[in-house]
Amino acid sequence: MTTEAAGPPTGPEYLESLRDDREVWIRGERVKDVTSHSAFRGHAASVARLYDALHEPERREELTSPTDTGSDGFTHPFFRVPRSVEDLRASRRAIIGWQRLCHGWLGRSPDYKASFLATLGAAPERYGPFADVAHHWYTRAQEQVLFFAHALVDPPVDHHLPRGAQTSPAIRVVGETDAGIIVSGAKVVATGAACAQHVFIAHTGPPPTDPTFALSFIAPMNAPGLKVLCRPSYELSATTTGSTFDYPLSTRFDENDAVLVFDRTPVPWENVLVHRDPEVAASFLHESGFLPRFLLHGATRLAVKLDFLTGLLLQATHITGGDANATVRATTGEVLAWRETVWAHSHTMVEAAHPARDGSHLPHPPTAHAHRVLAGTVHRRVRELIEDAVGGALCHLPSHISDFAAPGLRPYLDTYLRGSHGTSAEERARVMKTLWDALGSEFAGRHALYERLYAGSATRNRLDAYDHAVDSGLADRLVAEAEVAPGPPAER
Repeated sequence: MTTEAAGPPTGPEYLESLRDDREVWIRGERVKDVTSHSAFRGHAASVARLYDALHEPERREELTSPTDTGSDGFTHPFFRVPRSVEDLRASRRAIIGWQRLCHGWLGRSPDYKASFLATLGAAPERYGPFADVAHHWYTRAQEQVLFFAHALVDPPVDHHLPRGAQTSPAIRVVGETDAGIIVSGAKVVATGAACAQHVFIAHTGPPPTDPTFALSFIAPMNAPGLKVLCRPSYELSATTTGSTFDYPLSTRFDENDAVLVFDRTPVPWENVLVHRDPEVAASFLHESGFLPRFLLHGATRLAVKLDFLTGLLLQATHITGGDANATVRATTGEVLAWRETVWAHSHTMVEAAHPARDGSHLPHPPTAHAHRVLAGTVHRRVRELIEDAVGGALCHLPSHISDFAAPGLRPYLDTYLRGSHGTSAEERARVMKTLWDALGSEFAGRHALYERLYAGSATRNRLDAYDHAVDSGLADRLVAEAEVAPGPPAER
C-alpha cells in the first residue's frame, strides 16, 4: 500500500492503494489506473466490496476477530495463527462470509494468501536470519488485511533440453547491496496481480542447484522494474459485447492471470525471506503449513461455488420444465451429492484439525489431500451434469439485454422465449445467461481449467497423497487392518 493503514481498509481506501503507478500491460497498453480500466474495474470493485464488508456492524461477528499483534485492532481471522479448532472454525466462517459475496468465483480473494501469511507468525524461526522479516509481514498483513498475489512457477521454457543445458528465465539474484538484493527473471501464474497490493515470490520443486535461484521475497506491485503482463481480459470482452445482464460473472469476477517480469528490481532486506538457501526454498510447499491451509480455503470456496451452481441448476430446470422429468431430477440429485461431498471436506478439515509442532492448528492433512485429488473431478462432473440437465436451453437466448427494449421485438420474446411455470422471457434470459457465463463463456472456460489445476498437476497431487499416507503411518495402519487371521484347523 502507498500509505500505512491503521487497520483493514475500506473499499475506497483499497481502490486508492492501487493508484500507485504500477506497470500493468494489456493489449499493448500500459494501464494508467486499474480501478477504472474496463479490463480490471469489475474485479477491483468486487474486492473493494469484500473490504467494505469488514466494516459493516452486522457482519463483524462473522467476518472479523481481534488481532493478536497487540494493536487492539481487528482482522479477518484467517490472517491469524489458529491455536485451536475454534480458531479454525472462525477462519472458515469468515471465508464462507466473504465467498458468499462473490458466489465462490474469486479464487484469489485477499484471504487466500492468508493461507501462507499466517504461517509466518506460527514459525518465523523457519526463515533463520530473516525471522524478523517473517514476523514483520505477519503483523503487517494481519493488521491491514493486505491483498497479496503470488507467483511460484518458473516459465516452462526449454524443458526439452537436458537439465544442465537449460537456461532458466526464472527469477534469480543478479546483485546484492547493503540495502538488499537485486532480482531479474519471470514467474507465472500471478492470478489477480493487477489488482493486488503486494506479491509473494517463492520456489516450488526440488532444491535449486544454483543458489541464486534459491530465494523467496515480497514486493509491492509498484516495485521498480516489475512488469505485469496480462492475458486477455474476459471482463473487457464481456463489457464490449454485452452487459452485466448478459455476462454477470465475467464483468465482475475476472481475476486476470499474469506473467510477472522483474527487470533488475531492488528488493530491500526487510522484504527478503529466503536468500541462497536451496533447502529452505524447496521446503516452502510441504513444510510451511501452506498446503493444508490453502486447501481449506479452496474447499470452502468451491463449496460456496457449488451452492451457487446448484441453485442455478434448480432454477433452470424449473424454468425449462425439466424438473418434471425423473432423469433430470436424478441428475440434479447427483449434483447435490457432489456439493455435499465438498462441504464435508471443508468441515472435516477443521473439525479433525490437530496441533502442529509450532503450536498452530493445521487443517486435517488426509482430508486436505483427498480434496486436492478429487476437487478437479468434482467440478468437471458437476459441469457435465448441469449441461445434461439443461441442454439446449442454454443456447437459444436473446443476443443482448437491449433486445427487450426493442418495441417491435419484445412481443415475440415475451411469447416464444418465456419459461415454464409462468416465468417471463426476461427472467428466463437472466437465469440462463448467468448459467451460460458459469459454464460456457470464455470466463467459464478459464474457470474450468483453474479448478482442474488449482492445487497442481493431477499426478503430483496423487503422489503427494500417497507419500503422506506412507510418511504419516496411515499406510502401515491400513495394511494392519487388512490382515486376516487364519481360521481354526478344521477350516483350513
